[in-house]
Parts: sequence; structure tokens; C-alpha cells
Amino acid sequence: MGGGGSVKEVQSKAELDKILGDGSPAILHFWASWCEASKHMEQVFSHLSTDFPHAHFLRVEAEEQPEISEQHSVSAVPYFVFFKEGKAVDTLEGADPSSLANKVAKIAGSITPGDPAAPASLGMAAGPTILETVQELARENGSPQVSSSSLDDRLTKRLQQLVTSHPVILFMKGNPEEPKCGFSQKVVDILKKEKVKFGSFDILTDSEVREGLKKFSNWPTYPQLYCKGELLGGCDIVITMHESGELTEVFKDHGVGISDSLEAKPNKSMGGKGGISEPSGLSAALTTRLAGVINSSPVMLFMKGTADEPRCGFSRKVVDILKQENVGFETFDVLTDDEVRQGLKVYSNWSSYPQLYIKGELIGGSDIVLEMQKSGELRKVLAEKGIHSLEYRLKNLLNSSPVMLFMKGTPDAPRCGFSSKVVNALKEEGVDFGSFDILSDEEVRQGLKTFSNWPTYPQLYYKGELVGGCDIVLELHSGGELKSTLSE
Repeated sequence: MGGGGSVKEVQSKAELDKILGDGSPAILHFWASWCEASKHMEQVFSHLSTDFPHAHFLRVEAEEQPEISEQHSVSAVPYFVFFKEGKAVDTLEGADPSSLANKVAKIAGSITPGDPAAPASLGMAAGPTILETVQELARENGSPQVSSSSLDDRLTKRLQQLVTSHPVILFMKGNPEEPKCGFSQKVVDILKKEKVKFGSFDILTDSEVREGLKKFSNWPTYPQLYCKGELLGGCDIVITMHESGELTEVFKDHGVGISDSLEAKPNKSMGGKGGISEPSGLSAALTTRLAGVINSSPVMLFMKGTADEPRCGFSRKVVDILKQENVGFETFDVLTDDEVRQGLKVYSNWSSYPQLYIKGELIGGSDIVLEMQKSGELRKVLAEKGIHSLEYRLKNLLNSSPVMLFMKGTPDAPRCGFSSKVVNALKEEGVDFGSFDILSDEEVRQGLKTFSNWPTYPQLYYKGELVGGCDIVLELHSGGELKSTLSE
């Protein structure tokens, strides 16, 4: 059906669901009346609707329709969501006319299924407008864009000074007295409710900071809230932390000036380290569950988000430290399980996240882990607990036998044809060899690929040095060189 070459203003979630229900390609533009970039992009959007009349072009005023905005995790405008057959398949944040045109062409460029999508540049209406908009945005931005590849030392130093200029600082659109977006307004209101003193920086006044901080923090949207130089998160995370009481606890843990009324708030964690006190109210089932999760990995990190996508700066800091130490670790995202999130605070008598455990014992949060790393104590604790870096472990495995085969399965029961061929070749040569089943250990399976710079299995080693994979071993075997190679 499509929108017939015009842009439709969506007034409710029900209306949006009804439009998307016909299965036609659809592009949804979240905008704000105060945002100049939104106005520029709306011109491009309108022209694209003329070029692709069979697609729905919809727009939503982000702050007026919070239900729709929150459903699509909108935290900055302009923001675009692309739908195909009623499902969101792509997004675009920011004023990027060329990318918008290309994404529209990709999703809506084929009127007949199977036809190639026409590039947006072929559109009769949109082309000149895209060029004009790019030029206009460049003029308005003034300062050059920050390189996507890296931040220069000067900008990095400036950003570091800014994020540490106050114990709590909010990078926002506008200022606390006059926020220029609803998301910034929400975080300001929360900080006022928390009764903490905070500084702020209006990112609309400085394009260099606005673009640079996204890369510096690895966080693409605003507002961004920092505590003692570490990113807590954006609007959604701050709201969640505030509602759970965790924001108050984070401020307390980091010595941020909180009013007496909040400091006097009783701590429900009454027991000792890892202990459960009588008033805690943890059930036996929850206690057992928490102990099970803590001990599910020798090194266990309870954090916000995942190792690949941390959702707070403190969690990201600990993940980075563990990666620097090159130790294997598992994580648990406390944002996905409120029972664990609240229960573990009581169980450990530790009121905030992240929490790092080694062999079932609480080490501490980000500040303690960082301090231990700097002093060398973290590496010492890991070694005392028998936890070594992956590199250390791989070297030990490689040298556990003069001839060592990393394979799928075992020599008696190989689980792939290539592994079976190498086993047979070694047996025919009468070579004694050790083996390791890489299917039994994902850390070794993935780590050895990087360590050896060899992407497949099996891998045969002699005195810790890689001989090769199946093809090389069979070639040596057929040429009568295998046994001599493994006995030099």
C-alpha cells in the first residue's frame, strides 16, 4: 500500500501498529521541534517519500510520544527506524542524509520482489536536497568532525579533564535550568531527587566534545552521566538505577556528597562478607541459587550488560582489566534478573555493581579491582587461586607432550574426519602423542586459533611449535617426512 509519497505524523502507538500491520516497508523518523538537525533531516525525509511512494514515511515527535520512543530505545534525535513486514530491521541515529537515503533505498528500493534496489541518488526529488543538507549541516557544525578512527591526544586530554571536573557530571542537551531534550530533563530531575551536587556540560554548544565524547566513552547518545570520571550510562540506565535505589548506593560508595537524609538510609546488607544475616530475608532457594551462579566459573563478574556490551563505566573498567590480565571469565548481567541483582547485594554485603568473584570469594568492585591491578595484587591472587592467563594455559598444554594434537574428539573416538586422518597418520608412523579435545573447552578452542594464527582444527604441535593442520600432516606422511619432522 505505502504512504503515497507523503509523510504522516503518528499520534499513538495503536496508530503506528495499524500502519505497520499492512507489511509495507516503513521508515519512522523520531524528531523534536527544538532540534535544527531534525528539521534538516525532515526535508530529506519528505523528498525521499516522493521517490518511494510505495513505502510508509512516518514521523513521531519523540518527547510527545514517550511510549513509542521508549519501545525503540530512542535517546537522541534525529533517529530513524526502518521496518520490513512489520518488524524493525535497521536504525540510524543522527543527521546523516546520505546514510538515510541509502538505508531507505535498501529497504524500499524494490517495488517488485526480486528487483534490485535503486540507489537513492537516482531519486528525482531527494538528490539535490541531500547535497544541500550535507553542506548546511557542515556549515552549522563549524568545527571539523572527530576522526572515527581515533581521538588525538589533545582532545582525549580535554575530555578526560571534563569528565573528572566534578564528582558527578552530566553531559546533556541544554543546561539543568533549561534542558533541550526530554531525556536530559529526566536525568536532571533524578539527580535533583537524589539531592546530589552535579556539574553539567551542554553538548549542543561544542561539536568537538559532542562527537568526541561518543567515541571516548563508547556510548553513542546523550545524556551521559559520569561519577568520579566513570560513565554510569544514559537516561534508561539512570532511571533504572534510581528506581532500584542503586544510584544512591553508587554515590555513597564513591563518597559523593549526598544529603543527610539519604546517608541515613539503612543498609539492608547486615551480614559479613559473603554471609547472610537474619534480617536479610533471603530464602534458602535464593541463597543456593546465588552460590551456584558465583561458583559457576572460577572468575565470575556480576555486571551491568555483557563483556561485549557493558552498560556502565564501572563494569566496563573491570571487563577491560580482566582482558588485560588475559584471564578467562564469565559474566552475569544483573540488569536481566532483578532477583539476583537485589539478592546478591545482601548475600555479599556489597551494595553496588560490578562485583568480581574469584573461586567463590568476593574481591570487590571497580575501585578495588583497579587498585589491585595497579599494585600487582590481582595477578598474585589469581595465581594463588590457580587461575592463570589463557596464554600461560595454552603454553602449558602445548608443552604437555613432545607431540601434541589439538583435535575434535579423542584418538579413540575422533569427532571429525580431518582429526581422524591425522590420528591414523600418527599411529601408522608409530608416533606417541598427547591430545586435547577442543570441543570440551571453548576458551582453548577459540584462544588457540589466535595464539597459533591458524583458524582450523586439527592442529599438530612438536615441542610447542605448530607443525600444521590436516593437509600438511598428510603431505608429510605421504612424503615419508612426518616421523623425522617429529623427532628432530
